[in-house]
Amino acid sequence: MTSAPDANSFGAAADAYERGRPGYPDAAVDWLLPSGARLVADVGAGTGKFTRSLVGRAAEVVAVEPDRAMRERLTAVLPGVRTLAGSGESIPLPDGSADAVTFAQAWHWVDPAQGAREAARVLRPGGVLGLVWNVRDETRPWAARISAILAQPESRASVQSAPVVGAPFDPDAVEHERFPWVHEQDRAAFLDMVASRSYVIVLPPDERTALLDRVRRVLDEDPETAGRATIPVGYTTYAHRSVRP
Repeated sequence: MTSAPDANSFGAAADAYERGRPGYPDAAVDWLLPSGARLVADVGAGTGKFTRSLVGRAAEVVAVEPDRAMRERLTAVLPGVRTLAGSGESIPLPDGSADAVTFAQAWHWVDPAQGAREAARVLRPGGVLGLVWNVRDETRPWAARISAILAQPESRASVQSAPVVGAPFDPDAVEHERFPWVHEQDRAAFLDMVASRSYVIVLPPDERTALLDRVRRVLDEDPETAGRATIPVGYTTYAHRSVRP
């Protein structure tokens, strides 16, 4: 583990990631996928949060994930999904084999030029490269206070609303859509969501404990969250669709 966040830090918190991270709204998944998809590859699949939304929407779903702990957690949750070691720059599938390649909460860890070339290699002509992110709504006072504690506001990551996609995809032809929704989760799951952020995972243990204690105090004190069985976490899902020439 390094002192700065990186894509390989998540395995240390695979269970918290699975418990705390939200899924994705059906409308976003349906918008992203081409109709009649036979094979979809979900790259940077983590514990399968987006992968499970693909199951049943394609004849075959393949999950690709570089971290072994995350792959093991995904296999436990989705034993019927073929799970492979790989990354956005190295997808272990044959040329022209997929109708869609998706990256959920993952494209910002990928070199956009290499990732675009590799996705294009794996896609059939006319296949779809789909990029998707869940971004927390920070307009509520309690949510803004927690983001200040994390010192990592969601709005700083502009890649989520305007990702860079390299050749051979046409940057002027990328389609964009937004899907606002609310995820109700219990307090423990909300804290797991915070604990599963890459920049929280890599904190020294005492600093991580102190940070989570500060988040607990916000939930205890704010009138919108105090005493509630569940926390209403607002999200906007940003989805981006590019067609392989």
